Amino acid sequence: MLNEKRIQEAQSNVKGYLDEGLLIKRLSQERVLKIFLDNANESLETADFLFNNNKSKLWVIVCSYYSMFYISNAVLLKIGYKVGDKIPHKVTNDALIVFVKDKLKSSLLESYEEIKEDALLIAKNKAESIIENFEFERKKRGIIQYQTEESEKVSKADTSLKRAKEFIAEMEKLIRDFGS
Repeated sequence: MLNEKRIQEAQSNVKGYLDEGLLIKRLSQERVLKIFLDNANESLETADFLFNNNKSKLWVIVCSYYSMFYISNAVLLKIGYKVGDKIPHKVTNDALIVFVKDKLKSSLLESYEEIKEDALLIAKNKAESIIENFEFERKKRGIIQYQTEESEKVSKADTSLKRAKEFIAEMEKLIRDFGS
């Protein structure tokens, strides 16, 4: 789970990103939003294809991560933020923690309406887990690309693909909610 120190670090980083122009307050642009969504879906479909056809596990992980990266940027754009060109993966990660985690928690609460007593804790934990999965995949992509034996990549690829599918599904719900 995201700890308070990591949340505070993200909040501090986002303030700096906004000051430095690495994260820009901007109205949602439908054309750019569509590109992000198309890229997210294409990346996930590619990861799924590679995994199901026993192709490169490295590229299953990379494509799974990128599906999460693109859908994250779509959500951020939908709520009024555009990530710049410098360190976009780190900026996206921190912006998700600051701007999306609580919105995701609220969205999940609506989904768990029937179990209201436990829903707050479940939604908080799941929202943090989903956001944290982006960070895990960002770090894993770097390690896998440069330091991992092929035999270890199979289970890591499967995990990446499952995380990406869950992440995409939840982010798509948020985008639909923002459109309402």
